[in-house]
Amino acid sequence: DDLEGQVRKWTDAIATGKPLETEVRLRSSDGQYRWQLDRGIPLRDEHGNIVKWYGVVTDIEDRKRAEEALTVLSEDLRESKAKLEKAQRITHVGYWEWDLVSNRINWSDETYRIYGLRPQEYPMDIVKVQEKIHPEDWESGMKVALSAGDRFDAECRVIRPTGEIRVAHFHGDVKRDASGQPTQMFGTIQDITERKRAEEALQLVSSDLQDSKAKLEEAQRITHVGYWERDLATDRITWSDETYLIFGLRPQQQPINLAVLRQKIHSEDRALLSHALDEALAGRARYDIEYRVLRPTGELRVVHSTGDVKRDASGKAYVMFGTVQDITDRKRAEGEREKLRQLEADLAHVNRVSTLGEMAASLAHEIKQPIAAAITSANTCIEWLSHEPPNLDRARAAAARIDGYGNRAAEIIDRIRSLYKKSPPRRELVDTNGILEEMLTLLEGEASRSSVAMRAELAAGLPKIMADPVQLQQVFMNLMLNAIEAMMESGGELTVKSQMQDAQLQFSVSDTGVGLPMEKKDEIFSAFFTTKPQGSGMGLAISRSIVESHGGRLWATANAGRGATFHFTLPAQTAEPTSSTFSAGLDASRMN
Repeated sequence: DDLEGQVRKWTDAIATGKPLETEVRLRSSDGQYRWQLDRGIPLRDEHGNIVKWYGVVTDIEDRKRAEEALTVLSEDLRESKAKLEKAQRITHVGYWEWDLVSNRINWSDETYRIYGLRPQEYPMDIVKVQEKIHPEDWESGMKVALSAGDRFDAECRVIRPTGEIRVAHFHGDVKRDASGQPTQMFGTIQDITERKRAEEALQLVSSDLQDSKAKLEEAQRITHVGYWERDLATDRITWSDETYLIFGLRPQQQPINLAVLRQKIHSEDRALLSHALDEALAGRARYDIEYRVLRPTGELRVVHSTGDVKRDASGKAYVMFGTVQDITDRKRAEGEREKLRQLEADLAHVNRVSTLGEMAASLAHEIKQPIAAAITSANTCIEWLSHEPPNLDRARAAAARIDGYGNRAAEIIDRIRSLYKKSPPRRELVDTNGILEEMLTLLEGEASRSSVAMRAELAAGLPKIMADPVQLQQVFMNLMLNAIEAMMESGGELTVKSQMQDAQLQFSVSDTGVGLPMEKKDEIFSAFFTTKPQGSGMGLAISRSIVESHGGRLWATANAGRGATFHFTLPAQTAEPTSSTFSAGLDASRMN
């Protein structure tokens, strides 16, 4: 019965944008109809457009019953007082009556309770009533309502003896005598404090929503991340202000749909966007894509967009939403970093080649030794074969020595070639003690020429680790050559150690040379810093980068006596790391 009227009221409210208050009967879960008070207020955006309605529904069945009861009982109030009091207790609605001739006021028990008093605590008059009404409400509301005519309706604050303030709703009529003179006023009072609090909470929620929207827009401006939403039924796309700015447009400059969006994307990326949208809508992949945006000025920007899909109970997609971020500057920075990484890798290779060039004489000596020994063994073999009869056993032994010396020369050449070779970093299981022993052999001639004795203290049973063998060779070679050069004038002892400590492999290269420049101790690992007249200043910087790219740490300490010790650690990992690369290590070196 109420449907047509309710539809009309809501239609009028939506059309005018005015708050709505209406009473309607709604069917409850037990099938019975109950009266409800429906109040709604609109939520507007910054342009004044209504975007949502918020409301509260209050069950007023009891109040309606009371009002109906009061309507029935008002014709013979005195005879029905007992029934009225009972109705008031049930509905929590009080009754009052004011005799304008005697100025005496009668309150029902429930009215006393609303005022925070015991029922019939003391007789009431208009002065006592005024004392219990908030002064501001008496002058602006209650006093005006009482003098308004035959019917009045007012809300005011009631001050209880405890100091608690309650909000009450007064509704009343005026009785007149035959001559038209008012003789009596009577009506109801209802405590609506909780309802008012609910309305205030609703207003606060509305205000908070507006505030949150403003904060969200500000956050998007700061982070340069925009929001978008696509209605799949209408193909209408909603953009936040920041999204418009990312596309080079003024906020809310024009309506957006998929066709308009495609025109603003680089032609080579449109097919990629369509494929990503189709995959997301089909549920085969999450929407996550990078594409180029062509701004109206002709400027090209790169954006990263992610999104999700909302589906109904049947699984049908009805809306897509997500974010878009301008990553042009980040992409440019990544390109520059990649160029720098390549330059650093080239510089590391040049450093190895340059170092090997300086060691050319020593390397020639290392290769010459097994070749000379092989020639001697070959001559011996020929001599034993020329005997009558030939001494085949001794000839075989000499031939075996030739094979051993040849293999040794080939191994030395292979080690040198690996250091010369320019190849991308690779990780494999390596024996660090084996690499150390190779470098001791390779640098033996260089140490001898500088009167340096080399000593190794290598811990047995060290686990193999995932590492780039060529890069580790370069670290050991740089540190050991620096140690040899530090003792070039006076000779001394070079000690190489390996050990296991705290689940890490720890290595040290110690010398008895001139020691560290203590006034510049913090600078020795910086790129291009050197104390050598012909040095490049890159050896220690590259060594630290390599060690850090393997998850380790490189540092130096001064010895108690003469010289210095360089230490570095490597994690005892036996699996291929997922993101640790030489380039990452070089980045870490720059940060240090």
